[in-house]
Amino acid sequence: MEQIKPLTLRHNFSWTFIGNAVYAACQWGMLVVLAKLGSPEIVGQFTLGLAVTAPVFMFTNLQLRSIQATDATKQYLFNDYLELRLIGTGLGLVAIAIITFLAKYPWEISLVILLVGLAKAFESISDIYYGLLQQHERMDRIAISLMIKGPLSLILLGIGVYLSSGVVWGVVGLVFAWFVVLFVYDIPNGVLILNSIPKSRWHLVTLKNLVWLSLPLGLVMMLISLNTNIPRYFIEQYLGERELGIFAAIAYLMVVGSMVVNALGQSASPRLAKYYAVGNTIAFQRLLLKLVGIAVLLGGGGVLVALIGGEQILTLLYQPEYAQHTSLFVWLMIAAGIGYVSSFIGYAITAARYFRIQLPLFAAVTTTSAITCLWLLPKLGLLGAAIALIIAAIVQVICSLAVIIHALHKSHPSVELIENK
Repeated sequence: MEQIKPLTLRHNFSWTFIGNAVYAACQWGMLVVLAKLGSPEIVGQFTLGLAVTAPVFMFTNLQLRSIQATDATKQYLFNDYLELRLIGTGLGLVAIAIITFLAKYPWEISLVILLVGLAKAFESISDIYYGLLQQHERMDRIAISLMIKGPLSLILLGIGVYLSSGVVWGVVGLVFAWFVVLFVYDIPNGVLILNSIPKSRWHLVTLKNLVWLSLPLGLVMMLISLNTNIPRYFIEQYLGERELGIFAAIAYLMVVGSMVVNALGQSASPRLAKYYAVGNTIAFQRLLLKLVGIAVLLGGGGVLVALIGGEQILTLLYQPEYAQHTSLFVWLMIAAGIGYVSSFIGYAITAARYFRIQLPLFAAVTTTSAITCLWLLPKLGLLGAAIALIIAAIVQVICSLAVIIHALHKSHPSVELIENK
């Protein structure tokens, strides 16, 4: 069998950036297709499907990919991660069905939510194979998977929407695309890394320990997703599906900078984890400061672009009715910039394996988001939702900085300092 060797950090970043760029562009393309072929209401229905399902799977996924990728001591086997992910995925589908039933949405929206949930189930299983590849520092194979999945998803969703003039058959195409990529590309790559087909062992004590380790991060990721989606829930409740579609389409432009943030964060996580594990805090801090500096530049650039060409960009990408919300675009870019900083600090916290402290941290952030949305959205409309995101992002940066400072203080003496003595 082929021997899989790790790539350099530069190569991993390059591949991750390209893969994430293509995939994010295709995800944004889905919103463009919905906006061009349909109406803001259709965009709102699709967005609501994502908003309902995302927090559920963020919780049941238990952030196993990050734990797996930063498991520098190989504490758990791949089979342990895969088995726990399969259990979580099944529970996630059941939870989404219950939520949809209790919420009593119209049948078309309910069907969209259930189909999006099924698509995310396949995505969740792919994600655990991504964790294996990330652990072995082979981000190229993850990138290729994303570069296949993104265009295929966009094409099939577009065909479904065009032929049916609705969102349901478009989401059916999405489900099929993610199913095909999982079984045709992701699983075979995992087999190649392991040099064997994964065999179930179902060691219950090990799975219990892994749940106990990952549960705080699962709750954290659910809170992060809720923090992102809380404005959407309030918008749908107070302003309706049309305004939700407009907000979601403009807010997705925040992803442009997130592509760089996620690519760098995912590529740097294994190295940050190794630095922290051996007590090399100087290298850890240097790498983190570089990442934060990039976040500041990205955020400032996004705000500048929104200020100078916001109206033209929204008109070109969507429809003239979206361009009436240029000020919303600017405020969302401010929220994005602050969020980029907090994301990099979050990667560092996870690399240092400070999992449990993130639960109260993001509980505070999510509570802040909910309170500010309840306060500002009825008064200011969509602009209130954007300001709520900014306030929540500031709280997240402050709390995350406190955690990372504590982690560095508690770390072992720096290897470089020891060698200099």
